[in-house]
Amino acid sequence: MSKRIIRALASVFILIAWAPAHAAVSVFTCEPEWAALTDVVGGPDVHVSSATTGRQDPHFVQARPSLIAKVRNADLLVCTGAGLEQGWLPVLLRKARNPRVQPGQPGYLEAANHVALLDIPERLDRAEGDIHAQGNPHIQTDPRRLLTVAQVIAARLAALDPGKADDYRKRLADFEARWQRKIADWQQQAAHLKGKRVVVHHREWIYLLDWLGMERAATLEPKPGVDPSAGYLAQLKDALDERPAAMIIRSSLGDPRPARWLSDQTGIPVMELPQTVGAAEGAEDLDTWFEMLMNRLSGAAQ
Repeated sequence: MSKRIIRALASVFILIAWAPAHAAVSVFTCEPEWAALTDVVGGPDVHVSSATTGRQDPHFVQARPSLIAKVRNADLLVCTGAGLEQGWLPVLLRKARNPRVQPGQPGYLEAANHVALLDIPERLDRAEGDIHAQGNPHIQTDPRRLLTVAQVIAARLAALDPGKADDYRKRLADFEARWQRKIADWQQQAAHLKGKRVVVHHREWIYLLDWLGMERAATLEPKPGVDPSAGYLAQLKDALDERPAAMIIRSSLGDPRPARWLSDQTGIPVMELPQTVGAAEGAEDLDTWFEMLMNRLSGAAQ
C-alpha cells in the first residue's frame, strides 16, 4: 500500500474519530422556551431547533423553506398550542408532509394541553379582539407550568428513543430538583410583590402575575391585539390617578409609545421584561431568563 493511500486513510480515520455523534432525536420547537426546556431534558441525545427567536412575535411567522425542511426531518414537534401558532403551524405541517409530527401522533406535542390555562373566554367573538378559545397561551412565564411541560417532554423523548430512556429520566429528575429550589428562591425574593397592582401592555404576563400573586390593574390594549386609542389611554390615566399601580410592564415586542405616554402622565415607571429565553441580552437560557425577570421586578418595586 502506497504512503499516499496510507495518509489518506489515516485522515479519514481521524475525521471519523473527531466527528460529533448524531443526535438520536430531532426536535422542532415553535418557541425558544420549548427549545431551551428540551435541551435541558434531552441533553446531547437530541438536536433542537426553534422556529422563532426571543425577539420575534410567535403569532406571526412565515412558513419559510428552511422551517419546512426542519419539520420534515423532525421526530418530535413541541409547540405552545392553544391557538398561538394557528396562523402558520398548519401550513408548515401540511407542506412538510411528515407523518411523525402530525396532530394526534406521539411526535406532536402542544404544551398548553398539559397545564391549566387562564383567561378562558366566556364567549367567542372576534369583536373582542385576538382571543384564544382554549385560554391564554402564554404559559411560559410561570416556572411551575414549565416543570409540568418538562415532564411531558421527557416522557415523549423516552417513548421515541427507548434506548436512552434512563438518560432522559435522569436529566428530568436533576432538573426537577434544581428547578424546585429555584422556584422557592424566586418566590422568597418576590414575596414583597404579592398584591402589587400593575398595568400590562398585552396579556402575556397573566401567568407570571398569577404565580407571584400580583394584580393586573389594567391592560394597555383595550382588547387583545388591538392598539390603544388616545381616548382609551386618557381613560386609563384617569383611573390610575384615582388608584395608582406600582409599574407598567411591557415586553420588547410591540410599540413602546403607549406605555411611555402613560408613564409620563402618571409617573408610574415602565418595566420592560423579556417575554422568553433570548428576548434580552443575558437571558440566554431558562435560569438566566427567570433570574432577569425576578431581579427587574424586585428592583422596580423596591
